[in-house]
Amino acid sequence: MASPSGTPTKITQGSQTKGGIGESTLRPDGTLKVTGEFAYSSDMWHEDMLWGQILRSTVAHAEIVSIDTGEALAMPGVYAVLTYDDLPTDVKNYGLEIQDTPVLAHGKVRHHGEPVALVAADHPETARRAAAKIKVDYRELPVITDEASATAPDALLVHENRDDHHAGHVPHPNIVHRQPIVRGDVAAARERADVIVTGEYTFGMQDQAFLGPESGLAVPEEDGGVHLYIATQWLHSDLRQIAPVLGLPEDKVRMTLSGVGGAFGGREDLSMQIHACLLALHTGKPVKIVYNRFESFFGHVHRHPAKLYYEHGATKDGKLTHLKCRIVLDGGAYASASPAVVGNASSLSVGPYVVEDVDIEAIALYTNNPPCGAMRGFGAVQACFAYEAQMDKLAAKLGMDPVEFRRLNAMEQGTLLPTGQSVDSPAPVAELLRRVKAMPMPPERQWESSEGADVRQLPGGLSNTTHGEGVVRGVGYAVGIKNVGFSEGFDDYSTAKVRMEVVAGEPVATVHTAMAEVGQGGVTVHAQIARTELGVTQVTIHPADTQVGSAGSTSASRQTYVTGGAVKNSCELVREKVLEIGRRKFGSYHPAWATAELLLEGGKVVTDGGEVLSDLADVLEGETVEVEAEWRHRPTEPFDLRTGQGNGHVQYSFAAHRAVVEVDTELGLVKVIELACAQDVGKALNPLSVLGQIQGGTTQGLGVAVMEEIVVDPKTAKVKNPSFTDYLIPTILDTPTIPVDVLELADEQAPYGLRGIGEAPTLSSTPAVLAAIRNATGLELNRTPVRPEHLTGTQLSEG
Repeated sequence: MASPSGTPTKITQGSQTKGGIGESTLRPDGTLKVTGEFAYSSDMWHEDMLWGQILRSTVAHAEIVSIDTGEALAMPGVYAVLTYDDLPTDVKNYGLEIQDTPVLAHGKVRHHGEPVALVAADHPETARRAAAKIKVDYRELPVITDEASATAPDALLVHENRDDHHAGHVPHPNIVHRQPIVRGDVAAARERADVIVTGEYTFGMQDQAFLGPESGLAVPEEDGGVHLYIATQWLHSDLRQIAPVLGLPEDKVRMTLSGVGGAFGGREDLSMQIHACLLALHTGKPVKIVYNRFESFFGHVHRHPAKLYYEHGATKDGKLTHLKCRIVLDGGAYASASPAVVGNASSLSVGPYVVEDVDIEAIALYTNNPPCGAMRGFGAVQACFAYEAQMDKLAAKLGMDPVEFRRLNAMEQGTLLPTGQSVDSPAPVAELLRRVKAMPMPPERQWESSEGADVRQLPGGLSNTTHGEGVVRGVGYAVGIKNVGFSEGFDDYSTAKVRMEVVAGEPVATVHTAMAEVGQGGVTVHAQIARTELGVTQVTIHPADTQVGSAGSTSASRQTYVTGGAVKNSCELVREKVLEIGRRKFGSYHPAWATAELLLEGGKVVTDGGEVLSDLADVLEGETVEVEAEWRHRPTEPFDLRTGQGNGHVQYSFAAHRAVVEVDTELGLVKVIELACAQDVGKALNPLSVLGQIQGGTTQGLGVAVMEEIVVDPKTAKVKNPSFTDYLIPTILDTPTIPVDVLELADEQAPYGLRGIGEAPTLSSTPAVLAAIRNATGLELNRTPVRPEHLTGTQLSEG
């Protein structure tokens, strides 16, 4: 079959984007995205394609009594209607770690919006109307929505026949995973404490709110296989889950990354991938599925809401004595990444502080709420919100400056974590706090000017609710710790294929990986690495697909570290082969070929003294050099299931924030004026991109603090606000000034000394904003996001 239009094209970065490591080179996809010319997955098109549609459950927990598809099948233009009984193999479930998610519901539905049936038709509206004509008879069951209903002695089981590897160590079948961490003697340490503070914290559920809803195009192949063009975060993980359901070997399920409009964890799990492939193979025609925004809220996992119970102690001179905490994460109906989120939340629940005596427990529940999994920060976000509130409580009770209290207890390189692991790379927590506190403060009463009030600078903004009456300023600080890369014994690696050849008389490098470019700028960095290591100007980035080895997921701040490491490794091997060719061709004419340390710079082969030996084009003339190589970070190990001890993480990233807010105490409105950040990045491979990542993560943390929450009805477990009309995200008018102080302390074990940076700023920006609001109002505010009624004491109507 012909290839679809809108497919990814090779991106050649020529002389207009020269630059190697450490330079702010421009993104090759930037102009295309700004002008609207970039092809996203929803833009894919095939001349004879059908449109797929998914029928989703209207209830959260129910037995499926019957499904009647007759009326839908009878509609003109409908090519297929599929239910669970039409699945082609005995493999009918999938999942990242635990295969507990059904491709289509069978016997019962476990959450609002679960896929029940599929339709393929010749027009998207026909497919939608046909799906609406499918009649499903439900017998509703009681819903499990919290820990009390999930773990009661007579609780219904969300999954009746669990046989996964976590089932044997959890105290109840409705608990996905449990991870305790016990170190030292908390009871004895508690006796040494001069002050003790406790807190119960509630963290809401957030949506990743990426720009492009789920979409993709499945094209049946002549050999009986299928080619899926898809927006995802991990091509090979998708492939591993898709192929068994289709009954195909992996080499007959070819996958190519299509344009991705953001991810933030929401594309780690499958959405419409299997559904599109099933319909394509059933009908023999290409099938495209594009979610609308309403469907997208049901089509991917969200961030785990959490209840966090904390107790800290400290001596009168400000030294932390102990931590006792319990973290309850709501994983929803299916496991997704919940086990890993539990591991992160528990192991990072102390924060970037030295606490020798701890008693920690983290669990994730199965409930009938929406499934939850990966989202930027991945368990560490929820913990940071709680432990930073605790730090402010302790500082207040001791009469200490909150920043100096944190600095006094800050970890550093060599600190032993509660898991027993030593921090073996720079951990400049105290320095980041010092830097962010020293940054200039924004001026007071910015809304005032000689021309009159600028209401955009006031709480309520353009709604013009105040001209400064009842407006109070607050300042708050926070710092966080986030692990980088996959942890707990996961074999985390990436693969890169690099080729060098002469094209039109000029040496060109081509970099081919399966890395999902989701907006983080990996395609830019890969070209920078190739230029630096191979001395070329022209670098082509091959479209990501499964014709090269796995690059792992674009998540956990790992891609620049791991896939960047793979590209660097492959480039180094290519360089050696190129030099061998040069020695063979020219070595007898110039002894420096054999004796000097040779470098590739600016398209030439030069000695370490700067003498030019040859043009690269001459060396490569008639030759093509290609290497495919893997790169792994150092191994980790699982946490002990009884004590939580183990070297579970590879690297850590740290960020500190200072928030300045204005609060209208009469109306409960908040305006965040500034979110200053100091962050250690190890090495800024592309300084402009680094700033973008930090400012973007900071803005997401702002949304978590004051507006973003998926609201689920506790009586029905139905989502109440699946749209951007009711689920609010920050706009440019909500985004404050975000000055950034970048620190570069190299991690000697990482490529170029770099440190993953994308998640850390999301952690600390949220508690910094909450701390500033507390500072302005004097309220405790143990819940996020903060709503106006929390600040005024007025309960707003749910209607």
